[in-house]
Formats: sequence, structure tokens, C-alpha cells
Amino acid sequence: MIITKTPFRMSFFGGGTDMEDFFRAHGGAVLSTTIDKYCYVNVRHLPPFFDYRTELSYSKTERVASVEEIQHPAIRNAMKMLKMHEIRLTYEADLPARSGLGTSSSFAVGMLSAFYALKGKYADKKKLADEAIYLERVLCGEAGGWQDQIAASYGGFNRINFNKDGTYDVLPIIISPERKKQLDHNLMMFFTGFTRFSSDVQKANAASPETKEAKEKRLLEMLDLVDDAEDVLTNKERNLDDFGYLLDHTWKLKKQTGSAVSTSNIDALYQKGIEAGALGGKLLGAGGGGFLVFYVQPEKRESLKAAMHDLLYVPFHFEDGGTRVLYYSPEDYGIKEAK
Repeated sequence: MIITKTPFRMSFFGGGTDMEDFFRAHGGAVLSTTIDKYCYVNVRHLPPFFDYRTELSYSKTERVASVEEIQHPAIRNAMKMLKMHEIRLTYEADLPARSGLGTSSSFAVGMLSAFYALKGKYADKKKLADEAIYLERVLCGEAGGWQDQIAASYGGFNRINFNKDGTYDVLPIIISPERKKQLDHNLMMFFTGFTRFSSDVQKANAASPETKEAKEKRLLEMLDLVDDAEDVLTNKERNLDDFGYLLDHTWKLKKQTGSAVSTSNIDALYQKGIEAGALGGKLLGAGGGGFLVFYVQPEKRESLKAAMHDLLYVPFHFEDGGTRVLYYSPEDYGIKEAK
């Protein structure tokens, strides 16, 4: 039996510049962190006593006689890619899926890690990130960028650069423990109650009537903000509150990149947060719903919480571990691997 634990990510700046068609033309970068909210993937070989060969438990339960019958595209394609067979897989998570925290990619990374461990093989963080990107973007054909898989695999507070040649670099943000602790304390997250498929939002935004040139112009401006935000974090002469103002700036830019990014309800919630004292914030993920994160000074925290009383407040802290195997107990009961 194998149990993996994989964090969800919180993306602050540069979202959208991690799309392959953009960064291969212009380069890209994101500033993000992983948080102490996780998904857990439990995998073991299914004992040969049932009239089905694989059992899957996530938001629904599947019991199938062959891999081809599996409805969940990521599980089906991952099992075919790594030649997995006769397994029982269970997925659990601290937060709901389709909520803007890269949950599907965290699951993909954690599942691949569990599959490799069950086969008695080690997969490093880069291998897991690369194969999760390939799984979701190529095999499953889902629209989206690369940042989620990388963040979930590596963990920590990072700047991730995307290069024109299709490579990427994960660069930890060098920030003093005191400043990082203050940033952690100044961020508050609320669940809007709306969930959506990130790939659906990406497709809707791609179909926006706005010209490609106009979209690229905004994305290039959002890319520039990554440098400014990194400087706020690493330069002790800068006021940390600038991070909040920059969040407000990047959210206003992001809303213009596609019609599906925001809604009138989300706009109203965001405005209530600003009026309650937040210096800035953004909707996490591709848009359309999920979690709102605000930057707020300590003395305004209770005012913001009161203004958001209709939403679920979700406390969190930064984490640095990335995906990991929590429990490793290989099994060998004589079933040969499929060829």
C-alpha cells in the first residue's frame, strides 16, 4: 500500500504566462506558493477475489474489469502510461475540487508518485512535474498552463520561469522568516461556493472576442508584475503592503483577459473586501469561482472577516514540502505486470 500527500498551490502573479503558446513566444513566469491544504492518494493492488479488476474512489466510485472502461480520464491515461493494473485507488482532499487551487494537478502529481512507489521505483520532483504536465495537457487534452503541476511537485514559495525553449526553472524566493511570517498572516482566504473546471474557463477565455494582440499585451504587463512582486518580498526596504496593492493591480488585469474570469457576484464580493480594508486580492485559479484571497493589514482582519460573513473563511499557512510519500509498503503477491 502507498499513501501520498500533495499540497495545493496559491498563485499570486503571472498566471496565464505559463500557457505554452504564450511562453514559447515571450517567456513566462509565475510567483506562487504551496499551502498546508493537501490531497491524499492511497493506492494498493486489488486482491484477486472480486468480479472487477480495478476499484476507484474519488467523487464517485468506479469498479471496472479493464483500464479502458475507466471514466476518469486522468486515472485511465496514467494507468495506461505507467502500465498499472488491478489496483484500488482512493482520493481524499482537504478542499473541494475545481476551486482554483490546482487541485486536479495536485491529484495528478500525487497519483503518479503513488504509482511509481507501488512499482518500487523512485520518481524525483522534476519527473513527476513533467509527467503530470504531459498527462493533463497531452494525454487528457485539457487546456491550461504548467504552473500547477510544478508547484505541487516541488512545494514552497517559488518563482517559476518558463523559457522559450520549453524548459522551466524553479527558483525559491529568498525572503526573511519574519517577512514571510508577516505575509502569511496578512493573507486571508474565503470560499465563494462556486466551483468550475479550469479547462472550461480557459476555453471560454480563449474564445473571447478580444484580439490576440490585446490579450498578449495584458499578459506581458502581468509578467512584469512578477518582477515587482518578487522585489517587494526580497527587498527589506520595500513596504510589504505593496504586495497587496500589486495583487489588486494584477486582478484587474486578469479580469480583462477573458469573459469567464469573473462574474458580477465575484466582483461584488471583491469590492466588499476592499471596502472592509483589504489592500488587494484576487480570485485564485483560472476564474469563474473558487477561492478569493485578500491581503489585509492585521488591524483590519476582523473587519474583513465580518464583511465576508456569508463566505467560508479558510485559515492556511505556507508549506515547503511538495509532494511526498507518507506510507510505503510494497506488495508482491505474484501478479505479473501487464506487458
